[in-house]
Amino acid sequence: MAEKTIELVIRRQVNPESAPYDETFIIPYRPNMNVIAALMEIQRNPVNAKGEKTTPVTWDMNCLEEVCGACSMVINGKARQSCSAIIDTLEQPIKLEPMATFPVMRDLQVDRSKMFDNLKRVKAWVPIDGTYDLGPGPRMPEKQRQTAYELSKCMTCGVCLEVCPNVNKNSNFMGAQPISQVRLFNLHPTGKMNKDERLHALMGDGGLAECGNSQNCVKACPKGIPLTTSIAAMNRQTNFQLFKSFFGSDYQVN
Repeated sequence: MAEKTIELVIRRQVNPESAPYDETFIIPYRPNMNVIAALMEIQRNPVNAKGEKTTPVTWDMNCLEEVCGACSMVINGKARQSCSAIIDTLEQPIKLEPMATFPVMRDLQVDRSKMFDNLKRVKAWVPIDGTYDLGPGPRMPEKQRQTAYELSKCMTCGVCLEVCPNVNKNSNFMGAQPISQVRLFNLHPTGKMNKDERLHALMGDGGLAECGNSQNCVKACPKGIPLTTSIAAMNRQTNFQLFKSFFGSDYQVN
């Protein structure tokens, strides 16, 4: 009886300037393997389907628990986490490609710097004065805490940007991820001190005005974050912010 195998077709690229090409690998099958385990098997024995010795495949990974977001790639045409992609559930040959939204560094490894740059742009953090003990922080209403918890699940994986038609080389649209993070940090009792700055960042180039409301992001998010709800909420808040700026700081919005 022939040994059961797994066939993978991997989109490879030597460096950011080189042309991509496909390389096929046949590896032994084991039950309950995920895509990461298959890539590690190739790394252990980098021989392609033609029997030729080749270079190990490069990709990013870290937690292997769908928490860090590092191992995002396109698997059989769908952007997702490779650590939670189980081989037994995938149609073969399994096609692995890097996310096209981000610059390719090598093979399946991409540069997601623009995601982190956008988080800096919208000040996606809660500022504190020093690293000493500040005592207990302000309490959040339970409903807000539950909303914030759902938003805090974001892994910065890049899947929502990969599936968004408005995130492309002809647009500066930042995507749903930083927009949702603005909502998260504006909910925080201390984070609210930078609320106006964050909203102004969303009102600028590449912000909310460039969202086409395709809703691909919320369908693709591996954590089920209500991204379109966040976009709608931030649209409302930026409209209020526009009126507030127009009428002056005395204009109050409840």
